[in-house]
Amino acid sequence: MTRAGFVALDEELKQLKSVERPAVIRAIAEAREHGDLSENAEYHAAREKQSFIEGRVKELEAVISLAEVIDVAKLSGSIKFGATVTVVDEDSDEEKTYQIVGETEADIERNLLNIRSPLARALIGKDEGDSVEVKTPGGQRSYEILTIRFV
Repeated sequence: MTRAGFVALDEELKQLKSVERPAVIRAIAEAREHGDLSENAEYHAAREKQSFIEGRVKELEAVISLAEVIDVAKLSGSIKFGATVTVVDEDSDEEKTYQIVGETEADIERNLLNIRSPLARALIGKDEGDSVEVKTPGGQRSYEILTIRFV
């Protein structure tokens, strides 16, 4: 996991424990004061939210406890975990830049590419100037690697 990914998960965990969890506990207590729990929508909604929060807290604690944080700035060479790679689609000439990250921090909208994705797997071990073939849902795509950075 990258340092940025670790920090983001740690911040989410702190937010859940210090803000969300106490707020939902207050909401449950308040809903209980309204009487009959079997027909109390606020109570059931608060309990459902509490269940979600507790599940997410457990999930984050597990991921964080097993995380191996890699300092990407100390890496170099061919493409590997943490690399920021600029590729060009050989058919459309469209350039894209991705950072190859762990599963928990992947977000394609922010160009954070899951290391287990077909494109990342094709890129691993390659160097600048190499071409890769990737099977995508839209068919076979060819990319040329323009730059590799570790930042």
